[in-house]
Amino acid sequence: MKNWLINLFTKSQKEENADNMKKYLIVGLGNIGAEYVNTRHNIGFKVLDYLAKKENLDFQTVKLGSLAEYKFKGRSFFLLKPNTYMNLSGKAVHYWMEKENIPLENIFVITDDLNLPFGTIRIKPKGSDGGHNGLKNINLVLNTNQYTRFRFGISDEFKKGKQVDYVLGEWNSAENEALAERLEIASEAIKSFGTAGLENTMTTYNGK
Repeated sequence: MKNWLINLFTKSQKEENADNMKKYLIVGLGNIGAEYVNTRHNIGFKVLDYLAKKENLDFQTVKLGSLAEYKFKGRSFFLLKPNTYMNLSGKAVHYWMEKENIPLENIFVITDDLNLPFGTIRIKPKGSDGGHNGLKNINLVLNTNQYTRFRFGISDEFKKGKQVDYVLGEWNSAENEALAERLEIASEAIKSFGTAGLENTMTTYNGK
């Protein structure tokens, strides 16, 4: 009887761990408020909004953010838009990781990047914050930089001293025209991360 109970407990633990490995936390970084909706800095929110609209998902207001759950090929993708403002994004990421028992390797953070040409995608399994306050806070709260980040290029076409205005500025007309295609590719990259794995996703989408 004792061995049977031990085996049952071990089996349930293994099943639970396997289930957790099929769960993914997809975090789009941005700032809440109407004035930020179409700004470059909110590309993380914009990618998740695009995917949610495409798949007929509804975001629900939850603790520390807005959340939508997307089921695809046996995986559960938790799409999170933190409401903590960019500089405190780590609090929301940590809370939902713990609540849903999502392993660190299944975290996928979407952020803007000034060092990449507009629309360029770069997915990496780890790295520095690159001066990005959202990533900086996530690194601090999680005490690691060993999580996947999806950098969406917004370019650096701003005059000296105008970086903040540029980042918090809205997309220009040419960028707006090109965004739909880039958002479609970004949404496919999210699904690939959960189904094809990180290495295959980087090979397929980096530089695309």
